[in-house]
Amino acid sequence: MKTFLTRSAEQDLLDGYGLYEQQAPGVGTYFLDSLFADIDSLVLYAGIHPKPNCRFHRTLGKRFPFAVYYPMDGELVTVMAILDCRQNPRQIRNRLSERQ
Repeated sequence: MKTFLTRSAEQDLLDGYGLYEQQAPGVGTYFLDSLFADIDSLVLYAGIHPKPNCRFHRTLGKRFPFAVYYPMDGELVTVMAILDCRQNPRQIRNRLSERQ
């Protein structure tokens, strides 16, 4: 299994990094390390996660309130979005619909 991050997913990570780095130095780096570990786990566990919107699988971050959204195509997992779960669910749906 291989994983690929879209540019929009990379931007989601950078936005999260900035949010946490503003709160305390070093927390942004810990955020990135944690989310990359969650993404790396998709090599083993891709496809077992629920599909709440019927298009993307969703796995929840272990240490931060973020969700990783991805579709699968054979042996390729494409991370489409990494979104903060604390926002309005309608916003999450809208952002996911933009990323097809």
